[in-house]
Amino acid sequence: MTIFAVLNQKEMNQLQKYTWLIETIRRADRISHKELSDLWERNKDLSDCRPLHRATFNRWRRAIADQFGIDIECQTTGGYCYFIANPENIDDNRLKKWMLDSWAVGNIIGENLSLKDRIIVDEIPSGRDYLTTILMAMKENRVISITYRPFNMSKSFTFPVEPYCVKLFENRWYVLGRNNRNEIKVYGLDRLESVEPTSDTFRLPKNFSADEFFATRYGIVIGYDEKPERIVIRANEAHKHYLKSLPLHHSQRLIEDCGEYADFELYVAPTYDFVMKLLQAGGRIEVMSPPSLRKTMKSWITDMYELYNED
Repeated sequence: MTIFAVLNQKEMNQLQKYTWLIETIRRADRISHKELSDLWERNKDLSDCRPLHRATFNRWRRAIADQFGIDIECQTTGGYCYFIANPENIDDNRLKKWMLDSWAVGNIIGENLSLKDRIIVDEIPSGRDYLTTILMAMKENRVISITYRPFNMSKSFTFPVEPYCVKLFENRWYVLGRNNRNEIKVYGLDRLESVEPTSDTFRLPKNFSADEFFATRYGIVIGYDEKPERIVIRANEAHKHYLKSLPLHHSQRLIEDCGEYADFELYVAPTYDFVMKLLQAGGRIEVMSPPSLRKTMKSWITDMYELYNED
């Protein structure tokens, strides 16, 4: 194990502690140092049953403010207690919120490892194998050499890629980048056979934003030929609640809830992966507009009907 790997592990452990502190204060809204110390001491995996000394706590507060921009302040009226002074700095940043939520869940599961046979999670293929190398290259704007084998190919190909951003979608990690053919494409990390940083560097395109690039796309299919448009879908009474609690896309808006069904609108490109997502719902979702997408759905459904009608 390299020194870098050891340092990384130390940093990860420290990040767990910071996350525990942030999430504990967020859940409590207001909490005293004694209450924090008691909760920390009971978290055996992180604390080794030791109390949270005030000097350590204050050092963590400063580090959290520097690294995350999250201010933990003390309320002196009505008894000394601590609170998150700027919760919007978490809620308005998707990456920060996802990261803190993920670490918080990890901490909770770590506290309950005795239930390991009763907690089921999905594995994310190859994320741990190549993600660190790619992120390090992104930090330095360094070109990577990847060996990639598409699912529909019998052999792999090795070529350089300028890594622009990474995205987690449906339990798979992907990297978006410009290849040696000057194409901006998405590559699944589970299809990589190797990743090596090179000595070459690149300049990230001016004003590039990962959020803006994927803003009108459902998942990871770029679909340059598919233009974003207003899409209206109708969900039946049983399925409308799922769409309300977990929207298909950040642009999703409720138009009308009629009881037996609800209509939603989205502004997104009707790419292959979006159509597949709609088909997963079966008859619980109907595309109302545009007509072109209704036609696409009908074509897929007809093919499926003919497939199963052969019996």
